[in-house]
Amino acid sequence: MNKTYIKWLVGIVFILTISISITNYSHLLTLEQIKLQNQHFQIYKLQNPFVAEIIFLVVYILSTAISLPGASVLTIAAGAFFGLFWGVVLVSIGSTTGATLSFLISRYLFQDWFRSKFISIFKKIDEGFNKDGNSYLFSLRLIPLFPFFVVNAVMGLTQIKVRNFFFVSQIGMLPGTIVFVWAGLELSKLTSLSGILNARLLFVFSLLGLFPYIIKKIISF
Repeated sequence: MNKTYIKWLVGIVFILTISISITNYSHLLTLEQIKLQNQHFQIYKLQNPFVAEIIFLVVYILSTAISLPGASVLTIAAGAFFGLFWGVVLVSIGSTTGATLSFLISRYLFQDWFRSKFISIFKKIDEGFNKDGNSYLFSLRLIPLFPFFVVNAVMGLTQIKVRNFFFVSQIGMLPGTIVFVWAGLELSKLTSLSGILNARLLFVFSLLGLFPYIIKKIISF
């Protein structure tokens, strides 16, 4: 596809997402609001199952594409609204698609701005990607060294292919997705997000993030 068309396509998506975000619905993305709306949403889902899934998916994609606060709460809501299996499926598709849109916005629309904004982080990520390739992105997705939006934006400045970014991100974010969606199954018992990602769980994610490097060392040896 011609790069000009890609830029126009990404630009239209960006404008649409910004237009939706300024309607200021982000204040609804809290645990308290999700708990209050859970019963109403369940009734609506029973009457319109497919439409409910599409609405949730679109909201999730837009919120992650422009990094609205509340993505973690939406992930928990997926577990409460749709159960473990469909919750994981919807969040996995939504988070990866939203991340890829953010990636494309950085690469085709605001490359110079993001490069100047995150110059120090870009140097670290670019050096890591040039050294370890897709394994480095996989580790970034598992180990939260940098914010989600920053990783999307800065990876758009590297030489990684779009399809590689999409699939590696989807696999790398899957463990965290499962944990948060699972937490949504016990929505009524949750009082904050701090109890979900505890130190032990972060340690496990860190080990998973190091796994590609361990395998690489073993193969080299």
